[in-house]
Amino acid sequence: LYNDTPKHRDNFIRLVESGFYDSLLFHRVVLDFIIQGGDPESKYAPKNKLLGSGGPDYDIAPEIRAPHLKGALAAARFPDAVNPGRRSNGSQFFIVQGAPQTEATLDEFEQQTGEKITPPLRALYINRGGAPSLDGRYTVFGAVTDGLEVIDRIAAVPRDANDRPLEDIRMRIEIVEGGRKGH
Repeated sequence: LYNDTPKHRDNFIRLVESGFYDSLLFHRVVLDFIIQGGDPESKYAPKNKLLGSGGPDYDIAPEIRAPHLKGALAAARFPDAVNPGRRSNGSQFFIVQGAPQTEATLDEFEQQTGEKITPPLRALYINRGGAPSLDGRYTVFGAVTDGLEVIDRIAAVPRDANDRPLEDIRMRIEIVEGGRKGH
């Protein structure tokens, strides 16, 4: 978890330590993009229930700094049209699974947005993968450093028309001494 995003880091730790995330679902998975969870309504959600709008009764001011490379842990939020301040949902998060980019896809992104990607960041997106379209729009407050293959397996599961996995994928997250560990 990143120290330069203290509001998001501390909120996530508090929720983990309280057991908030225990048995919640990864309710949205999009291959080569993201896996998302943290909606409290997902704990006992029946099959086919549309999820993704639940959360605690607060949101978090943005701390937008880091890029969305593969493994980035970022706060979910409502779109700019209803959330121009880009405030984060108090509990929902996503992990970037994004595929490696190519020079052509990065060039196209730059042309469409008018945003430039620095050469070092460009190399990371090409070699590691990620979702540059999310940069500057969402708060990245940590990164998965081990077990990226688990993200790939989750992102590849069969899902319905709303990107909810057909079989529930429940989470358990814990804070461990000397580091962070998620399951």
